Amino acid sequence: MPMPKGYKKETGYGSAKSLGGMSYHQIADAMNKKDFKMNHSTARNLFVSGLMKIAQDLSGIHNKKLDNVQIKKIAIDPRFQEAVAEFMRETEYEISQKINR
Repeated sequence: MPMPKGYKKETGYGSAKSLGGMSYHQIADAMNKKDFKMNHSTARNLFVSGLMKIAQDLSGIHNKKLDNVQIKKIAIDPRFQEAVAEFMRETEYEISQKINR
């Protein structure tokens, strides 16, 4: 669904590419090469769905009762996406340090 003309999201828009990964088009192309039919919209929806699961789990840890609208708002916030990406980078680094000992 396109945004109304002149609409500006207060926190901006996040994307897999802005986090150091591939664009949604690149993800869809890679999946199609592996015989998984996908377009860029599906790639984005799967990305957001995964982030919603993370946001839901985190809200439970903090005893917050949030509905799906609130969870999605958190998941699509680029600040949340960057925090998740940073956590994943730190975890990957820590694992690599343990392996190299």
